[in-house]
Amino acid sequence: MTEHQYEISVDIAPLIKRIARGKHGSEHLNQEESQLVFSELLKPDADLLQLGAFLIAQRIKGETSAELAGFVQAARNHVPHFAESKPIPSAVDLPCYAGKRRAAHAYLAAALQSRDAGIPTFVHGVESIEGRITAWQILQGQGIQRANSLPEAQSIMQNDGMVYMDLAEISPDLHRIYQLRPRLGVRSFANTVARLLNPMQCEGQLNGFFHTPYANYMAEANVLLGQIRSLIFMGAEGEPELYADRQKVVKMQVGNDISDVHFEDCGHPPYPRIGKEPLNDIIEEFDKFLLTFEESRELSTLQRMKSAFLWANGKENITIKRL
Repeated sequence: MTEHQYEISVDIAPLIKRIARGKHGSEHLNQEESQLVFSELLKPDADLLQLGAFLIAQRIKGETSAELAGFVQAARNHVPHFAESKPIPSAVDLPCYAGKRRAAHAYLAAALQSRDAGIPTFVHGVESIEGRITAWQILQGQGIQRANSLPEAQSIMQNDGMVYMDLAEISPDLHRIYQLRPRLGVRSFANTVARLLNPMQCEGQLNGFFHTPYANYMAEANVLLGQIRSLIFMGAEGEPELYADRQKVVKMQVGNDISDVHFEDCGHPPYPRIGKEPLNDIIEEFDKFLLTFEESRELSTLQRMKSAFLWANGKENITIKRL
Protein backbone atom coordinates (compact mmCIF):
# COMPACT_ATOMS: atom_id res chain seq x y z
CA MET A 1 0.00 0.00 0.00
CA THR A 2 1.41 3.40 -0.95
CA GLU A 3 0.90 6.77 0.71
CA HIS A 4 -0.69 8.41 -2.31
CA GLN A 5 -3.71 6.12 -1.98
CA TYR A 6 -4.84 8.32 0.90
CA GLU A 7 -4.10 11.69 -0.72
CA ILE A 8 -6.95 11.97 -3.23
CA SER A 9 -10.45 12.34 -1.81
CA VAL A 10 -13.75 12.35 -3.68
CA ASP A 11 -17.21 13.43 -2.67
CA ILE A 12 -19.08 10.22 -1.86
CA ALA A 13 -22.18 11.90 -0.40
CA PRO A 14 -24.15 11.43 -3.68
CA LEU A 15 -23.40 7.68 -3.60
CA ILE A 16 -24.48 7.39 0.03
CA LYS A 17 -27.65 9.31 -0.84
CA ARG A 18 -28.54 6.79 -3.56
CA ILE A 19 -28.48 3.78 -1.23
CA ALA A 20 -30.11 5.58 1.71
CA ARG A 21 -33.40 6.64 0.16
CA GLY A 22 -35.44 4.05 2.00
CA LYS A 23 -37.23 0.82 1.12
CA HIS A 24 -38.66 1.94 -2.21
CA GLY A 25 -36.23 4.67 -3.25
CA SER A 26 -32.80 3.16 -2.61
CA GLU A 27 -30.60 2.12 -5.51
CA HIS A 28 -27.80 -0.42 -5.79
CA LEU A 29 -24.33 0.76 -6.74
CA ASN A 30 -22.33 -0.83 -9.51
CA GLN A 31 -19.00 -2.53 -8.85
CA GLU A 32 -16.87 0.51 -9.69
CA GLU A 33 -18.99 2.86 -7.55
CA SER A 34 -18.86 0.41 -4.64
CA GLN A 35 -15.10 0.21 -4.83
CA LEU A 36 -14.86 4.01 -4.93
CA VAL A 37 -17.07 4.69 -1.92
CA PHE A 38 -15.60 1.96 0.26
CA SER A 39 -12.06 3.03 -0.63
CA GLU A 40 -12.88 6.43 0.83
CA LEU A 41 -14.52 4.99 3.94
CA LEU A 42 -11.58 2.67 4.65
CA LYS A 43 -9.23 5.61 5.03
CA PRO A 44 -8.18 6.21 8.66
CA ASP A 45 -9.41 9.82 8.42
CA ALA A 46 -12.77 8.92 6.87
CA ASP A 47 -15.84 10.90 7.96
CA LEU A 48 -17.32 8.74 10.75
CA LEU A 49 -20.82 10.07 10.12
CA GLN A 50 -20.61 9.02 6.47
CA LEU A 51 -19.17 5.64 7.46
CA GLY A 52 -21.95 4.88 9.92
CA ALA A 53 -24.63 6.08 7.51
CA PHE A 54 -23.28 3.95 4.69
CA LEU A 55 -22.97 0.79 6.80
CA ILE A 56 -26.51 1.08 8.18
CA ALA A 57 -28.02 2.03 4.81
CA GLN A 58 -26.40 -1.02 3.21
CA ARG A 59 -27.61 -3.20 6.07
CA ILE A 60 -31.20 -2.06 5.44
CA LYS A 61 -30.96 -2.24 1.63
CA GLY A 62 -28.89 -5.41 1.38
CA GLU A 63 -25.73 -5.85 -0.67
CA THR A 64 -25.59 -7.12 -4.23
CA SER A 65 -22.87 -9.33 -5.71
CA ALA A 66 -21.42 -6.38 -7.63
CA GLU A 67 -21.34 -4.25 -4.50
CA LEU A 68 -19.60 -6.99 -2.51
CA ALA A 69 -17.03 -7.44 -5.28
CA GLY A 70 -16.35 -3.69 -5.30
CA PHE A 71 -16.02 -3.62 -1.51
CA VAL A 72 -13.55 -6.51 -1.62
CA GLN A 73 -11.49 -4.79 -4.32
CA ALA A 74 -11.35 -1.67 -2.17
CA ALA A 75 -10.37 -3.67 0.91
CA ARG A 76 -7.59 -5.44 -0.98
CA ASN A 77 -6.06 -2.05 -1.73
CA HIS A 78 -5.81 -1.63 2.04
CA VAL A 79 -3.97 -4.93 2.57
CA PRO A 80 -0.22 -4.29 2.86
CA HIS A 81 1.82 -6.31 0.32
CA PHE A 82 -1.31 -7.70 -1.40
CA ALA A 83 -0.23 -6.56 -4.86
CA GLU A 84 3.22 -8.14 -4.66
CA SER A 85 2.24 -11.38 -2.93
CA LYS A 86 2.53 -14.49 -5.09
CA PRO A 87 -0.09 -17.23 -4.66
CA ILE A 88 1.11 -20.64 -3.52
CA PRO A 89 -0.13 -23.19 -6.09
CA SER A 90 -3.19 -25.20 -4.97
CA ALA A 91 -3.39 -23.43 -1.60
CA VAL A 92 -6.75 -23.21 0.19
CA ASP A 93 -8.18 -20.05 1.74
CA LEU A 94 -10.09 -20.75 4.99
CA PRO A 95 -11.84 -17.65 6.40
CA CYS A 96 -13.06 -18.19 9.99
CA TYR A 97 -15.06 -15.23 11.29
CA ALA A 98 -17.85 -16.78 13.36
CA GLY A 99 -16.33 -18.94 16.09
CA LYS A 100 -18.15 -21.84 17.74
CA ARG A 101 -19.97 -22.40 21.02
CA ARG A 102 -21.90 -25.64 20.51
CA ALA A 103 -19.43 -28.25 19.25
CA ALA A 104 -15.78 -28.87 18.44
CA HIS A 105 -14.22 -27.35 15.33
CA ALA A 106 -14.30 -30.46 13.14
CA TYR A 107 -13.32 -28.40 10.08
CA LEU A 108 -10.03 -27.47 11.75
CA ALA A 109 -9.30 -31.14 12.43
CA ALA A 110 -9.86 -31.71 8.71
CA ALA A 111 -7.62 -28.72 7.90
CA LEU A 112 -4.80 -30.12 10.04
CA GLN A 113 -5.10 -33.57 8.44
CA SER A 114 -5.24 -32.00 4.98
CA ARG A 115 -2.14 -29.97 5.81
CA ASP A 116 -0.39 -33.21 6.75
CA ALA A 117 -1.48 -34.62 3.37
CA GLY A 118 0.24 -31.77 1.54
CA ILE A 119 -2.57 -29.22 1.12
CA PRO A 120 -1.30 -25.72 2.07
CA THR A 121 -3.92 -23.77 4.00
CA PHE A 122 -4.19 -20.09 4.89
CA VAL A 123 -6.48 -19.53 7.88
CA HIS A 124 -7.64 -16.03 8.75
CA GLY A 125 -10.12 -14.55 11.18
CA VAL A 126 -10.26 -12.56 14.39
CA GLU A 127 -8.46 -13.44 17.58
CA SER A 128 -11.48 -13.43 19.88
CA ILE A 129 -15.27 -13.29 19.66
CA GLU A 130 -17.36 -12.78 22.76
CA GLY A 131 -19.20 -15.96 23.74
CA ARG A 132 -17.41 -18.16 21.19
CA ILE A 133 -14.18 -20.07 20.68
CA THR A 134 -12.35 -18.85 17.59
CA ALA A 135 -10.20 -20.72 15.09
CA TRP A 136 -7.08 -19.04 16.48
CA GLN A 137 -7.89 -20.17 20.02
CA ILE A 138 -7.90 -23.74 18.70
CA LEU A 139 -4.95 -23.51 16.33
CA GLN A 140 -2.54 -21.86 18.74
CA GLY A 141 -2.89 -24.95 20.94
CA GLN A 142 -1.90 -27.08 17.95
CA GLY A 143 1.37 -25.26 17.32
CA ILE A 144 0.18 -23.30 14.27
CA GLN A 145 2.20 -20.13 13.76
CA ARG A 146 0.61 -16.70 13.49
CA ALA A 147 1.99 -14.30 10.89
CA ASN A 148 2.13 -10.52 11.15
CA SER A 149 2.42 -9.83 7.43
CA LEU A 150 1.64 -11.51 4.12
CA PRO A 151 5.33 -12.09 3.27
CA GLU A 152 5.80 -13.77 6.64
CA ALA A 153 2.62 -15.81 6.11
CA GLN A 154 3.86 -16.99 2.74
CA SER A 155 7.17 -18.10 4.24
CA ILE A 156 5.44 -20.00 7.05
CA MET A 157 3.02 -21.67 4.63
CA GLN A 158 5.88 -22.84 2.45
CA ASN A 159 7.67 -24.33 5.45
CA ASP A 160 4.80 -25.57 7.63
CA GLY A 161 1.90 -25.99 5.22
CA MET A 162 -0.48 -23.90 7.37
CA VAL A 163 -0.49 -20.44 8.88
CA TYR A 164 -2.94 -18.19 10.71
CA MET A 165 -3.21 -14.46 10.17
CA ASP A 166 -5.53 -12.10 12.01
CA LEU A 167 -7.62 -9.49 10.24
CA ALA A 168 -6.04 -6.90 12.55
CA GLU A 169 -2.70 -7.56 10.81
CA ILE A 170 -4.09 -8.30 7.33
CA SER A 171 -5.87 -4.95 7.11
CA PRO A 172 -6.03 -2.65 10.12
CA ASP A 173 -8.42 -0.42 8.15
CA LEU A 174 -10.94 -3.19 7.43
CA HIS A 175 -10.53 -4.54 10.97
CA ARG A 176 -11.44 -1.12 12.36
CA ILE A 177 -14.74 -1.20 10.48
CA TYR A 178 -15.32 -4.88 11.27
CA GLN A 179 -15.03 -4.07 14.98
CA LEU A 180 -17.83 -1.47 14.84
CA ARG A 181 -20.56 -4.08 15.28
CA PRO A 182 -21.06 -3.48 19.03
CA ARG A 183 -21.43 0.27 18.42
CA LEU A 184 -23.70 -0.10 15.40
CA GLY A 185 -25.82 -2.75 17.09
CA VAL A 186 -25.95 -4.85 13.90
CA ARG A 187 -23.58 -6.80 11.69
CA SER A 188 -22.21 -4.91 8.68
CA PHE A 189 -21.03 -6.09 5.26
CA ALA A 190 -17.44 -5.84 6.57
CA ASN A 191 -17.89 -9.38 7.89
CA THR A 192 -18.71 -10.72 4.42
CA VAL A 193 -15.90 -8.69 2.84
CA ALA A 194 -13.43 -10.26 5.28
CA ARG A 195 -14.65 -13.74 4.31
CA LEU A 196 -14.21 -13.00 0.59
CA LEU A 197 -10.92 -11.13 0.97
CA ASN A 198 -8.63 -14.10 0.17
CA PRO A 199 -5.50 -12.13 1.19
CA MET A 200 -3.05 -14.78 -0.07
CA GLN A 201 -4.90 -15.13 -3.40
CA CYS A 202 -5.32 -18.87 -2.90
CA GLU A 203 -6.69 -20.83 -5.86
CA GLY A 204 -9.32 -22.57 -3.71
CA GLN A 205 -11.62 -21.22 -1.04
CA LEU A 206 -13.93 -22.88 1.51
CA ASN A 207 -16.37 -20.30 2.82
CA GLY A 208 -19.19 -20.81 5.28
CA PHE A 209 -22.05 -18.42 5.98
CA PHE A 210 -25.10 -18.33 8.25
CA HIS A 211 -27.78 -16.41 6.33
CA THR A 212 -29.10 -18.21 3.22
CA PRO A 213 -29.25 -15.28 0.73
CA TYR A 214 -25.48 -14.84 0.96
CA ALA A 215 -24.90 -18.09 -0.93
CA ASN A 216 -25.66 -16.50 -4.29
CA TYR A 217 -24.20 -13.09 -3.41
CA MET A 218 -20.86 -14.54 -2.35
CA ALA A 219 -20.60 -17.03 -5.21
CA GLU A 220 -21.40 -14.37 -7.81
CA ALA A 221 -18.99 -11.93 -6.16
CA ASN A 222 -16.25 -14.56 -6.45
CA VAL A 223 -16.96 -14.83 -10.17
CA LEU A 224 -16.56 -11.06 -10.53
CA LEU A 225 -13.37 -11.19 -8.46
CA GLY A 226 -11.83 -13.91 -10.66
CA GLN A 227 -11.70 -16.54 -7.94
CA ILE A 228 -10.56 -19.85 -9.48
CA ARG A 229 -12.80 -22.12 -7.39
CA SER A 230 -14.77 -21.87 -4.19
CA LEU A 231 -17.26 -23.90 -2.19
CA ILE A 232 -19.71 -21.59 -0.42
CA PHE A 233 -22.17 -23.15 2.00
CA MET A 234 -24.30 -22.75 5.08
CA GLY A 235 -21.74 -23.69 7.72
CA ALA A 236 -22.05 -24.98 11.27
CA GLU A 237 -22.52 -21.89 13.44
CA GLY A 238 -21.44 -19.78 10.45
CA GLU A 239 -17.97 -21.34 10.19
CA PRO A 240 -16.63 -23.15 7.06
CA GLU A 241 -17.81 -26.54 8.33
CA LEU A 242 -20.21 -28.75 6.38
CA TYR A 243 -22.95 -30.53 8.29
CA ALA A 244 -23.16 -34.32 8.39
CA ASP A 245 -26.87 -34.45 9.30
CA ARG A 246 -28.56 -31.71 7.26
CA GLN A 247 -26.48 -29.74 4.80
CA LYS A 248 -28.40 -26.83 3.31
CA VAL A 249 -27.40 -24.60 0.42
CA VAL A 250 -24.07 -25.40 -1.21
CA LYS A 251 -22.74 -23.43 -4.17
CA MET A 252 -19.78 -24.64 -6.19
CA GLN A 253 -18.06 -21.84 -8.10
CA VAL A 254 -15.48 -22.71 -10.73
CA GLY A 255 -14.42 -19.78 -12.86
CA ASN A 256 -17.59 -18.26 -14.29
CA ASP A 257 -19.69 -21.34 -13.52
CA ILE A 258 -21.85 -21.66 -10.38
CA SER A 259 -23.58 -24.95 -9.59
CA ASP A 260 -25.95 -26.10 -6.84
CA VAL A 261 -24.61 -29.21 -5.15
CA HIS A 262 -26.06 -31.66 -2.67
CA PHE A 263 -24.65 -33.73 0.17
CA GLU A 264 -26.57 -36.77 1.37
CA ASP A 265 -27.74 -36.80 4.99
CA CYS A 266 -25.47 -39.22 6.85
CA GLY A 267 -28.26 -40.12 9.26
CA HIS A 268 -26.52 -38.94 12.43
CA PRO A 269 -28.07 -37.04 15.35
CA PRO A 270 -28.51 -33.35 14.54
CA TYR A 271 -25.91 -30.73 15.26
CA PRO A 272 -26.19 -29.48 18.89
CA ARG A 273 -28.50 -26.53 19.48
CA ILE A 274 -27.31 -25.68 22.98
CA GLY A 275 -23.97 -24.02 23.69
CA LYS A 276 -21.26 -25.54 25.84
CA GLU A 277 -20.74 -24.30 29.40
CA PRO A 278 -18.03 -23.39 30.12
CA LEU A 279 -16.80 -22.48 26.66
CA ASN A 280 -13.38 -24.01 27.31
CA ASP A 281 -15.11 -27.39 27.10
CA ILE A 282 -15.02 -26.91 23.31
CA ILE A 283 -11.21 -26.71 23.37
CA GLU A 284 -11.04 -29.89 25.47
CA GLU A 285 -13.56 -31.55 23.15
CA PHE A 286 -11.39 -30.67 20.15
CA ASP A 287 -8.29 -32.18 21.78
CA LYS A 288 -10.20 -35.40 22.50
CA PHE A 289 -11.62 -35.37 18.99
CA LEU A 290 -8.11 -35.33 17.50
CA LEU A 291 -7.20 -38.40 19.54
CA THR A 292 -10.26 -40.61 19.19
CA PHE A 293 -12.67 -39.61 16.37
CA GLU A 294 -15.30 -41.73 18.13
CA GLU A 295 -18.36 -39.52 17.62
CA SER A 296 -19.97 -40.71 14.39
CA ARG A 297 -21.42 -37.32 13.43
CA GLU A 298 -18.08 -35.59 13.85
CA LEU A 299 -16.25 -38.38 12.05
CA SER A 300 -18.62 -38.00 9.09
CA THR A 301 -18.09 -34.23 9.16
CA LEU A 302 -14.34 -34.77 9.20
CA GLN A 303 -14.47 -37.00 6.13
CA ARG A 304 -16.80 -34.61 4.33
CA MET A 305 -14.53 -31.65 5.02
CA LYS A 306 -11.41 -33.55 3.94
CA SER A 307 -13.13 -34.15 0.60
CA ALA A 308 -13.88 -30.43 0.41
CA PHE A 309 -10.22 -29.58 1.03
CA LEU A 310 -9.19 -31.99 -1.72
CA TRP A 311 -11.62 -30.33 -4.11
CA ALA A 312 -10.46 -26.82 -3.18
CA ASN A 313 -6.87 -28.02 -3.65
CA GLY A 314 -7.70 -28.87 -7.27
CA LYS A 315 -8.37 -32.59 -6.95
CA GLU A 316 -11.77 -33.47 -8.42
CA ASN A 317 -12.71 -36.28 -6.07
CA ILE A 318 -15.14 -34.51 -3.76
CA THR A 319 -18.10 -36.76 -2.91
CA ILE A 320 -21.00 -34.52 -3.89
CA LYS A 321 -23.83 -34.50 -6.40
CA ARG A 322 -24.55 -31.56 -8.68
CA LEU A 323 -28.22 -30.56 -8.96
